[in-house]
This record gives sequence, C-alpha cells and structure tokens, in this order.
Amino acid sequence: MSSTLTAPPAAAPTSDPAVAPARVGRVAVVAHRKKSLGGGLDELRSRLRGAGIEDLLWYEVPKSRKAPKKVRKALDKGAELVFVWGGDGMVQRCSDALAGSDAALAILPAGTANLLATNLGIPEDLADAVRIGLTGPRRRIDLGRLGGEHFAVMAGAGFDGELIRDADRDLKDRLGRLAYVWTGLRHVRSESTGMRIRVDGADWFDGEASCVLFGNVGTITGGIPAFDDARPDDGCLEVGVATASGVLDWARTLGRMAVGRSDSSPFVRITRGRKISVRFAEPMRYELDGGARERVNRLKARVAPGALTVCVPDDPEVRVAGTAD
Repeated sequence: MSSTLTAPPAAAPTSDPAVAPARVGRVAVVAHRKKSLGGGLDELRSRLRGAGIEDLLWYEVPKSRKAPKKVRKALDKGAELVFVWGGDGMVQRCSDALAGSDAALAILPAGTANLLATNLGIPEDLADAVRIGLTGPRRRIDLGRLGGEHFAVMAGAGFDGELIRDADRDLKDRLGRLAYVWTGLRHVRSESTGMRIRVDGADWFDGEASCVLFGNVGTITGGIPAFDDARPDDGCLEVGVATASGVLDWARTLGRMAVGRSDSSPFVRITRGRKISVRFAEPMRYELDGGARERVNRLKARVAPGALTVCVPDDPEVRVAGTAD
C-alpha cells in the first residue's frame, strides 16, 4: 500500500527553539477542556504562537461527543492540520469527523490510556507532541468502521465492552490505567455467549465466546499486546475471539499475551479481513476506542483503507505507512 508523505518545508527559527515554524496551512485546535497535559491549554496556545501559527482556530468542548461538530466547523473554515487534545474517546470522535478528508490529525495525548498515540509512538509530552504535529511526517492509516462510526484502535463486544462501560470516568480519573485492571477482574467471571462470526463472507467461528475484538493496531485497552502482526496501513482489520471464561482461563490467556504471541493461547483465535459480521445469541454491549456503546444483537465491521492522515514521529521503528519494520 502506498503512503502519503506531506512533511512541511522548513522555515526560519522562532522564539521557541524546540519547535521550528512550519508552513502547514490553517491550524485548528479541538480540545477537551477537562483533560490535562504538561502546562495545560495555556502552554499549548503559547507554543503554537511561538511556532509562528497566527491564524489559529480554537475550540474547546466539555465532552468528547461534542467534538465532531467543531472538527467539521474547522474543516469548513479551511483547516489543514487539526490538533486534538484529549484521550481515546476524543481522538476517536475527531478521527471519525476527519475520515476521508485531506486534513491531518495531530494527537496531543491528554487522556488515560492514549492508545492511538502509544501505538504511533507519540509521547505524553506536550512540547514533543506539538513538534511532531508541526514538523513530523504525515502518513495515511486505515480506520475501522462499525455502527456508523470510524475507530482507529479497536472495537469489541462482550467482556471488553462491559469492561469499558464499568471503567467510568470517575474511576479512570482516580486510578488511571489501573481502572481497566480493576474492572477487568470484576468481569472475568462473566458467562460466555454464543457467537457466529463471518470474515469476508466465509464462516470463521461458531460457538461460545466471552468477547470478540476488531483491531487496527497491536496494543489495546490496558496496554495489552493483543494483535502481534497488526499494522494500521495494511488495508485489513485484525479479528480476535476469546473463549476464556473464568479467572484461571483469563490468567493463562493474559500471561501468554505478556510473554509471547496472543494466538499461542488455546483460548484465543486470530485472523484478519476486510469485512466482518457477528451475530450474538443474546444482546452484547460494544465499544469503540474505549467508548462504550449500546447493546446489540449483531455487528458489522469493515476497514476504511487510508482514511486518515496522522502526524507521526520521524522514527523508523514506528510501524505505520512508509516506515521500516
């Protein structure tokens, strides 16, 4: 799959030596005002001004679900680079609004897990994240699409969907990543449910399972390395189903994931495809990039190849389009 590289040309130094000014077109910031990183939004504004960004569009929202409207407004005003300040839910909502456009997403990882940023090698450091947005390479990555929305990292149903729902905002604010561990321990005893999964039109799984996952990258909720061979630019989604149903089964499964390949566990099956459909024997809650959604009887997921342009570090170890393995 070919990659798109539109790194901005260099310009003269500014008062901020850490960030060289860049001719990146019109810049917008869409920020979740309740999230924090570095010196906060005041520091972000100062760094962008110091980098020579004058015609700055600035939007703050109290909830991530209000972000897409601001992104669309920024696009209507000609934004070519959109800095997104927040966590995984904020990045998912903004990626959904940016999908298919020519504008680039620059992630400012101010959330709890920051899964897409972690997978792309974007650090939880405001100065570095701003520099990557202004001067780093830009790459096209795939997105998944499920339930009328795009996702960048993963989607899932069953054990995963219930875990996300119960790791509520208050718990995540107090415990951070440990919130997922805590709620996970409460759900490992959940019963399995009958699932029938078809991948690219062919039957792939039919039986009892505790969760099904669709992955675009390797590391998912809680920092679990679930999809060892995942690439966000290969035109496919990873598909995983887990049949673990109790504490012992899950301990064995997570142990295998931690020290080896996920698919080496007897309770895990993994494949990949472009279109996936799932029927559940009973309604199950699903999630997108850490955001819980409603219970459903069926899911249909598909890949949207090269749907999003992202700013990434100039690092050959980052496994995105145009970089080395």
